[in-house]
Order: sequence, then C-alpha cells, then structure tokens
Amino acid sequence: MTYPGKAGNSLTMSVKTYKQAGVDIDAAEEFLEKIKPLLRSTYRPGVLTEIGGFSGLFSLKDLKISDPVLVAATDGVGTKLLLAELLGKYDTIGQDLVAMCVDDVVVCGAKPLFFLDYIATGKLEPSKLEAFIQGVVKGCQQAECALIGGETAELPGLYEPGKFDVAGFCVGLVERSRIIDGRDCQPGDVVIGLASSGLHSNGYSLVRRLFSAEELSSSLGLEFLTPTRIYASLILRLIQKVPVKALAHITGGGLIDNLPRVVPPGLSIKIYEKSWPVPELFARIQERGPVEKIEMFRTFNMGIGMAIIVSRQSRERAMEVLAEWGEEAWEIGELVEGEGRVFFVDS
Repeated sequence: MTYPGKAGNSLTMSVKTYKQAGVDIDAAEEFLEKIKPLLRSTYRPGVLTEIGGFSGLFSLKDLKISDPVLVAATDGVGTKLLLAELLGKYDTIGQDLVAMCVDDVVVCGAKPLFFLDYIATGKLEPSKLEAFIQGVVKGCQQAECALIGGETAELPGLYEPGKFDVAGFCVGLVERSRIIDGRDCQPGDVVIGLASSGLHSNGYSLVRRLFSAEELSSSLGLEFLTPTRIYASLILRLIQKVPVKALAHITGGGLIDNLPRVVPPGLSIKIYEKSWPVPELFARIQERGPVEKIEMFRTFNMGIGMAIIVSRQSRERAMEVLAEWGEEAWEIGELVEGEGRVFFVDS
C-alpha cells in the first residue's frame, strides 16, 4: 500500500493480500449473492441474463416495433447522498437514481427497458448498500424497468471509509414515428406542470450551506430526503390518450433552463407564476438565504417535476385525464414567439 508523502515521496508498508490493501473480494461476492433475489424481482419479458455475468442481455424480439430507436440516459443523485449519510437512511437514494434516468428517457416518448447501477465506495458496507439497492429495485418496479446489472467498486484511497457515490444508466425504446421531440410546438401551445414530490435530486449543495447539520438531522432532513418522483409510467399512459408535443424533466436548472431545451428556435415560454402552489419547503429555503427568486427557479423545481406541452385544443382533454387519475397538475404557461427563454408573469 502506498501513501502520498511530502515532496512527491511515498510511505509504503508490506501487505500480502488485496484485502489487506482495503479491497475485500469475498465481501463483494457475498453482497452480490444477497441482492440477486431483489434484482430478479424487477425482471420483465426480454431479460435474457442472470446477475453476475460480464454484461446484461435484453431481447427486443417481442416488442412489436417496426422502426425501433434506442434512447439512453445516465445520471447520479449529487450531494443528496451526504444528507442520506447524515441521517443514516439509504433506502430512498436508489429510487432517486432510477428516477433521474428513467424520467430523462421518457421525455422522448420512450419506454424504459432496463437499468444498471454503479456504486463506488471506500469500504464495502453491505447493510448500507443493500438498503440503497432496495431503493433501486423499488424505483425500477415503479418504472416497469428491469435491473439487469451493475458494478460495485471498492476504492480505498479514492473514497474514505463510509463514503460512496452512485451512477445510473437507463436504456429505453420508442417507435421512430412516435418520438416526442418538440418539433411541432408553436405559439399558443399550453404548458402543463405535474407536481413534484419535493426537491427531487437537485439543489442539495445549497441546502447544506443554508441549514445546519443539527437542523438536517431532524424531521426537516427527512423531508428533504423525500425520494424523487418517477413519472415514466404515467407519461407513457398519457401519451396514449393525448397528443403530447414536448416533455421536460425539471431537474438542475429548473423551469428556466429545462423548458427551452424541448422547444424549437423562435419560441419562448411564458410561465404564470401564481398558477400552482409552491410547496412551503421551497419558501423556507428562500427565506433562509435569503435566495433571490430567479436563483430559486434555476436551482429547484419549485413544485413542478415534469412539464407537458400540448396544443390548446388538447389542453382540456389532458387535464381531464390527469384529474381522473388523481394527479396534481396545473396549466402553468404557454408558448409565445421569442428567443428561447423563460419569463414569468403574474397570471
């Protein structure tokens, strides 16, 4: 084992095994065997592989798509992991990871097919990582997406004991003719917002600067830890009933940066600022700063986790369907001629 020393020198010690160097292969194998039943619970038609191989296999044969297009996304959960560590609660972070990926895939109209995760840690702690995997499994079940593989890397020296980071990878599928890409958007189209479950997985570096560890160790921290909502299955049902022109997953950058990504040049988005109830948690963050309003809308989702753009003619039907399903949804804006920006009006 080598440790950095002064002026480029190093201090060494004699070790005879990989385990003595900080990597426990046996513990990793035991962890994999323990979580295999959890992973199998997410399997769906098309999965051709068992956990433990070098890669995951998925067949498209029975999906009955004439011109298939694969859609891929990858993401992490950022410093929300540090809040989970502070609270000693890891069972929701896995759902966050799945949500950040599958909800990026579904904005193209694609159905998430399978998911893989990557866990990097300083020292393998099976109970902690099993709780995380339970969250991944729950998220995959909600998204109707198979967890077909992943990697757990023990990296002493790169990560301190007790620290870890995660990444997720999702692949979905859509018929080419049914890709949702915003190309048909035009002035007068309506923006519908779906309620978020909280902060989702963005803005936690700011939150941790504004609130003390003592405050975040309480029920407030648990509220901040509320898992990211998974919209994938809902959106896939909705697009079967309503012609949707564009979708935006409201993550880092908020409404301000994410909505312009899904509309063509020559359009701006007018947001009716008072058209939905912003959850009190966001007001508490803003007051604590104090954080300027524009910064809040660029950092957080402000209560809107997914935005749906439909024609004015389809607006009523979309709202009816969402109401029938018990969804919290609001008409929050419209498209206008402009230079690709978001601006706010009172009503």
